[in-house]
Amino acid sequence: MARTEISTLGEFGLISKLTKDIKPTQPSTKYTVGDDCAVMDFGSKKVLMTTDLLLEGIHFNLEYVPLKHLGYKAAVVNFSDIYAMNGTPTQITVSLGISRRFSVEDIEALYSGIRLACEHYNVDIVGGDTSASMTGLTISITCLGVAAAKDIVYRNGAKLNDLICVSGNLGTAYMGLQLLERERQVAQSDDKTQLAFEGKEYLLQRQLKPEARKDIIEALRKAGVKPTAMMDISDGLSSELMHICSQSKVGCCIYEDKLPIDFQAAALAEEMNLNIVTCALNGGEDYELLFTCSLDDYEKLIPIEDLYIIGHITKPEYGLNLIGRNGEEITLKAQGWQAFNGQ
Repeated sequence: MARTEISTLGEFGLISKLTKDIKPTQPSTKYTVGDDCAVMDFGSKKVLMTTDLLLEGIHFNLEYVPLKHLGYKAAVVNFSDIYAMNGTPTQITVSLGISRRFSVEDIEALYSGIRLACEHYNVDIVGGDTSASMTGLTISITCLGVAAAKDIVYRNGAKLNDLICVSGNLGTAYMGLQLLERERQVAQSDDKTQLAFEGKEYLLQRQLKPEARKDIIEALRKAGVKPTAMMDISDGLSSELMHICSQSKVGCCIYEDKLPIDFQAAALAEEMNLNIVTCALNGGEDYELLFTCSLDDYEKLIPIEDLYIIGHITKPEYGLNLIGRNGEEITLKAQGWQAFNGQ
């Protein structure tokens, strides 16, 4: 039997191959694989469900990630998926694979971070599972949320001339990771060296303790704006734009000078000889919201704090393009996190 390496398909190609022929049989199943959440119909409210798997050595390094921060982040990234569907997270289950090197106190620290996130976002922990592990620490969280049918936003609704918007700033979490990796290597080479974190606390926070953009969802609702398409930025702006454009069957044009970039991130990128625009496009783990809105909503969007209009939707034949500061046109490519390529 022929052998196909998973890396030839990539994460999303593998998911597509495994699920393309699955046909829902339950009347309550309204939307399955292909968006930030599955959608189920149980009456007046629609139920949203998402799940996330974090593996030690792949998604986190415990040499510099505190267990409490890890627990907080593991919960928040699931809440972000629910908000990306314009829903409200309500419950989670937590399943852990634990190797023998972890103590009860270690797992309590991890769980304290999960509980803190749940308290902050008003989400209940309703169950889970634990198992012994031969490969370190594994965290699997499933999150449920709710939304009225009329409020749910998918990835496939972007229309020609829609505005493209993002919250927060981009590439900052990636630069936080680069900082942690650099200082880890310095510490290994000379344990007497003072770690250079001073003045870069925001970068660390963005990597170690991200927040889901509940505030942006609330601001949009208050302004009477419903996005036409939306998702959160976990794998990088370019990758997420490709998902929206592919599923909406459109193209896009974004502008380099409109990308929101934090000063600390830009300064560190220059220090490390990295291109901050490339980091902003492909870094990942920002957990900001990327969404499209009707041009008619422009005046409603302008007053919303920490929200930026970075481009517009075009015809599909125009492709996906970045307009540089000098007017040059650059084709966007997804170069962010690829789960099966070791990146």
